[in-house]
Amino acid sequence: MSRRGRNFNYEKPENINATLRRLLTYVSDKMLLIGLVLVLVMSSSVLSIYAVKLVEPIINEGIIPLIGKEITSESLAVFVRLLVILGIVSLLSALFEYISAKIMVRVTNNTLNRIRNELFSKMQKLPLSYFDRYTHGELMAHYTSDVGVIREAISQGITTFLSSIITIVGVFIMMLSYSVMMTLVVMALLGLTFLVILLFAKKSMNNFKAQQATIAVLNGYMEEMMNGQKVVKVFVHENRVRDEFFAVNEKARKASTKANIYAGIVGPISNNMSHVNYAVCSILGAYLCIIGRMNVGRLASFLMYSRNISHPLSRVTQNFNALISAIAGAERIFKAIDTKEEIDEGKVTLVPLTFDLDNSLLQAEQRTGLWAWKKPDGELVRLRGDVRFIDVDFSYDGKKQVLNNVSFYAKPGQKIAFVGATGAGKTTITNLINRFYDIQAGQILYDGIDVREIEKDSLRRSLSFVLQDTHLFTGTVMDNIRYGKLDATDEQCIKAARLANANEFIEMLPEGYNTVLTGDGANLSQGQRQLLSIARAAVADAPVLVLDEATSSIDTRTEKLIEEGMDNLMAGRTVFVIAHRLSTVRNSNAIVVLDNGEIIERGSHSSLLKQRGQYYKLYTGQFELD
Repeated sequence: MSRRGRNFNYEKPENINATLRRLLTYVSDKMLLIGLVLVLVMSSSVLSIYAVKLVEPIINEGIIPLIGKEITSESLAVFVRLLVILGIVSLLSALFEYISAKIMVRVTNNTLNRIRNELFSKMQKLPLSYFDRYTHGELMAHYTSDVGVIREAISQGITTFLSSIITIVGVFIMMLSYSVMMTLVVMALLGLTFLVILLFAKKSMNNFKAQQATIAVLNGYMEEMMNGQKVVKVFVHENRVRDEFFAVNEKARKASTKANIYAGIVGPISNNMSHVNYAVCSILGAYLCIIGRMNVGRLASFLMYSRNISHPLSRVTQNFNALISAIAGAERIFKAIDTKEEIDEGKVTLVPLTFDLDNSLLQAEQRTGLWAWKKPDGELVRLRGDVRFIDVDFSYDGKKQVLNNVSFYAKPGQKIAFVGATGAGKTTITNLINRFYDIQAGQILYDGIDVREIEKDSLRRSLSFVLQDTHLFTGTVMDNIRYGKLDATDEQCIKAARLANANEFIEMLPEGYNTVLTGDGANLSQGQRQLLSIARAAVADAPVLVLDEATSSIDTRTEKLIEEGMDNLMAGRTVFVIAHRLSTVRNSNAIVVLDNGEIIERGSHSSLLKQRGQYYKLYTGQFELD
């Protein structure tokens, strides 16, 4: 199991108080509603305490006087009056609790909405290297399991905590007013229960942290296997994948078991201690009644209070799992939010270009089809598509060198092809042009400007990519083409589709351009998906075009059909081509041959063949296969 992220390492919990305080900042805009909830919870708790107090007069004044006597309307009046008061108090308490719970649902959903928005916005600012470190499932776990456990904590935690505190304090006061001796007994037993909770709290927190980490890995593995199900079946790896899943799932089970054992054991212990408490109080209270130091009604109220003071602790322990899971989930989310963003110190921006009467460069108000780089001092440099690598060194991890002293140039309008074995560094070069990654040494110039001085958004708007791995979004065919330029008209999208020779198959779809694509375009062939990707690049109309194995998934016949369209698309643009099919790069202005991150040959197709070097060997081998 070499897939990254399966080692189940996780960090120990950080400052719990700091995490809780930070979590509470997300509800800061709902303080008025929370204040109302607090009032309602306090009112509900006070009424609940008062309802128990009514038990004493109901027994002493409403029931005991009726024992052994004839029941009349007058004798029932006191009993009925007290029952009505008890009913009203209980109803109001339940109503306040219902309203507070309903408000907290709204507060919780708004809070989770803020967290998800901040998390998603943050991820749009993170470098690709961050996404390289985690599987899709691990990242999705932030939005599902991590946010889910926070939901439980916020929706129940705040009201439960406040209600429990008020109940404990109020009940403690009432119990003291009834019997100091019995109250001390109750407090001693509750103190023992509290020590048990503290004993298991730390261990449970550590294990819930591990549980969240293993669930994220499990989600990542399932997502990976579901996406690769066809490959699994093609190579008959069902049994191996099943065994791997069992192993991953077993680790998740063990982590979850450990976490819930410690959290789950607290509840039963607390409940059993509550029963012991009740039994001891019953025996002691009965003795006090016998010797005349307490009446039956007061004993009944006290016993109910002793149960009520145990209930808040039980409710806290019942929500213990949710609380510590939420802390673990929140720490994982905050860790992602606190990840260092993609650095962009570029000040040069891309602006539409026009000319005045004496052909001086001017910034246009609207898109003109011409572009210029605008420097911080206001100077305009026309975007021509001149790209130069000067002594570039690069490593993804700082250990293994991927590019070594790479230098080449692409003049405006030239088509430069990169060829070489897999892992030679071809795709890395295109990733450096648009600054998905930054170089360790050397310089990359774009129209004479260091790309590190260009604002990343502007830099990437000047480039159009057709990638080997095509991704289509859920939506219509028109929407997917328009993704290259969101303000493109339908006519512009159709023109781009015709340029890529995609129009013919699109019009044969059930709804034509309005056909809805789902599942990453699963209802299209791989070649059709690639044609849509090419049309998307065409509608973007960027000055520099990068084709990363753009025709690798297209059959020879389809490749010939789009050849003319691709030539039209590349006309007047600087084009970088990465291809294994060497037949697609023969008409390039220059072919750069890479091997182990170094340029070993450069020249035209004919000149490289004459050299009888590496390109000659690659080409003749490919030619024989054709």
